[in-house]
Amino acid sequence: MFRAGQTVLIVACEDDPRAVGRTGRVLDEVQPGPLTNGRWTVDRISIWIAPVLCHAHELKALDQD
Repeated sequence: MFRAGQTVLIVACEDDPRAVGRTGRVLDEVQPGPLTNGRWTVDRISIWIAPVLCHAHELKALDQD
């Protein structure tokens, strides 16, 4: 899965299609639960795009530290 601060590529996003093809950073420190419907919070996408919620299959990890 993902970890807080990890850089990801957004390959799809139901929450905001404008985020597709952009990179961002995962905010969640623990695996998402029912409050977000199992979606990860991704921030630092663009000054014009607020943080988005994405399912794991909509994200691709770019750094594997």
